[in-house]
Amino acid sequence: LSAPTILTRMGLSESFWHHEYWLPSGATWEDMKESADIRYPQPQDILLCVPGALLLIIVRYIFERTVALPLGRRLGVSDKPRPKVQPNATLEAFYTLVSRTPKERDLISLAKQSDLLVKKVETWFRHRRAQDRPRLMKKFCEASWRFMFYFTSFFSGLALLYDKPWVWDHNLCWLRYPQQPLLPALGWFYLLELSFYCSLVVTLPFDVKRKDFKEQIIHHIATITLIFVSYCANLIRFGTLVMLIHDASDYILELAKMLHYLKRKRLCEAVFIAFAVVFIISRLVVFPLTTYYYFVTKFQLFFIICLLHAFLMTLQLLHIFWSYLIIQMILGVILHGAKRKDARSDTEESDQSEAEDLAKDK
Repeated sequence: LSAPTILTRMGLSESFWHHEYWLPSGATWEDMKESADIRYPQPQDILLCVPGALLLIIVRYIFERTVALPLGRRLGVSDKPRPKVQPNATLEAFYTLVSRTPKERDLISLAKQSDLLVKKVETWFRHRRAQDRPRLMKKFCEASWRFMFYFTSFFSGLALLYDKPWVWDHNLCWLRYPQQPLLPALGWFYLLELSFYCSLVVTLPFDVKRKDFKEQIIHHIATITLIFVSYCANLIRFGTLVMLIHDASDYILELAKMLHYLKRKRLCEAVFIAFAVVFIISRLVVFPLTTYYYFVTKFQLFFIICLLHAFLMTLQLLHIFWSYLIIQMILGVILHGAKRKDARSDTEESDQSEAEDLAKDK
């Protein structure tokens, strides 16, 4: 089957896959026709991310319960008991449907409706919010899973790419494009990354919710779009470079979180500073000044390239936003001696009586 026929069978119109949108001037899908010895990326391969994402969710479930949970208990992670809330239909309805943090006038009104003291109503809401906060063990298990994946992904990518000439000379990323045969290992690496980010989108509503929840959604959508588009357009060389740069700091962050939950403060701060250095250098220096520079200046523009520009710029704006939060937190600790607080902490406010029970992890 020719490439356009396969693409049309994916359920999208042939006009959507017109080569003028996806490939540089003068190139067509026929230039990427496979043979017995040469294989190119095929858009239908992307469908493998669906079972891939489901498989990763299953693997995560098993990992968290058979590895992370016993490990956390062995290392001393424990959930402190939280006060139980007496059932109250009026207060529960307000909590669920109106607000988790009622204002003073609401407290007075609810106290009258429930025949309780205002102080009792205020305490009820404080304890009710505490029940919904994610447990420390849940945070540890989530961080352990992400550390394991990011660590494996980064060093696997490093092993796959270190001997590729186009990693060290980015001009080679465009040599004879789009007729660049797909190396099977890089194809699977690409699909693994796509499956992982798809799994994150599925589990995002159930994971620990942080202040940058909206930014995380934007990040995941932009990343999935970039992986999908770059795979279909055979921009594998450039795509793998971008993924490797972005994976360089993620596993260090998750390690810092794990150490924080284990209350290893000094070691946690040292690892976090290492994360901050790697994050800022890789995202604000290496990515825009080397990789992205070659992508913008050395390659002819066509529709898909312009689309990739837009999403890459979206990621870069998020990098700047997160770098600002990271620097702000470090300066707060070093210069002002402020209590370290996560710039991406849980969305639920921390009551003074339970502040020590909440892990504020960046």
